Amino acid sequence: MAKKYAIGMDIGGTKIEIGLVDRYGTIHHKKRISTQANRQQEVIEQEIIQTIQEFHDLGKNFICGIGIGVPGQVSAKDGSIVFAPNLNWHNISLKKKIEEVTSLPVTITNDGRAATWGEWLNGAGKGSNNIVCVFVGTGIGGGIVNEGKVMSGYTNCAGELGHTIIQMNGPLCTCGSHGCFEAMASGWTIAKKAKEWAYNNPSQGKALLNLTNGDISTISAKLVIQAYKEGDILAGQILNEVMEALTIGCSNMINIFNPERLILGGGIIHGLPEAVDYIKKRVKNYALKAATSTLEILPAIFTEDAGTIGAGALAWHQHLNSSKNKETLI
Repeated sequence: MAKKYAIGMDIGGTKIEIGLVDRYGTIHHKKRISTQANRQQEVIEQEIIQTIQEFHDLGKNFICGIGIGVPGQVSAKDGSIVFAPNLNWHNISLKKKIEEVTSLPVTITNDGRAATWGEWLNGAGKGSNNIVCVFVGTGIGGGIVNEGKVMSGYTNCAGELGHTIIQMNGPLCTCGSHGCFEAMASGWTIAKKAKEWAYNNPSQGKALLNLTNGDISTISAKLVIQAYKEGDILAGQILNEVMEALTIGCSNMINIFNPERLILGGGIIHGLPEAVDYIKKRVKNYALKAATSTLEILPAIFTEDAGTIGAGALAWHQHLNSSKNKETLI
């Protein structure tokens, strides 16, 4: 029986999205689950399994497999989640549990790499064999396609772009290191900076404080971007710092991987699209001329559903390239 859908699941720092994804990247049904820090891992895990069962029943015999993107490292040996720092998850055998429940093949990868699959096969990277994707959301992730192959690395950790160091002895990151790209330019970094600065400089953050009714603890990256658009001085200073850090981090990726296209996505880029033009202009101050002379810097095609679509694309890729299937990936 011909397959129509894959189940794509994107596990993020604040939410999990699950969707039925066709081979062209269209989501036909989706559901969202909260992953806030105060929710127990076991509760979230059980909700994931129950929701996948629901989707499995919905698609019945038309589902080819399940793709999952997680914000952390995945074991190359058994697909277990080794460590997801923003969720504080360690050594979770989610792949095995889901395969037992559904009898479907499950592929788990880093969430940035999953989203890269989506952009490469159906998005801004389509038609290119050399791309780097940088996704800026709660954290920073990404993926690399080099000479037509998605890089996974010897122990399946390639693409942890957010944990490259861009400032020695810089701020503490969730991974335990200091000065990571993510600790300088991610969504959680924007919120953290804003809370600290608003506490010390309330007169400069009036628009931001008005949006929170004066409650500094509720400041989020989304509110900082909104305040910036309303002319808030404090929000503007924070985002200028963040965009410069983004430029430095992206320049490192350009010098290391020499891509044809640099694709920028994630919730922060989607909320602040001018960051793409900022990076285009500023990246030449840091990256090698030979690497930027023909480089295209593009916004990602997929926005809020990028991870779900990418995870679905990965499941389709695994299905269509297995020895049992003779269909052609278009």
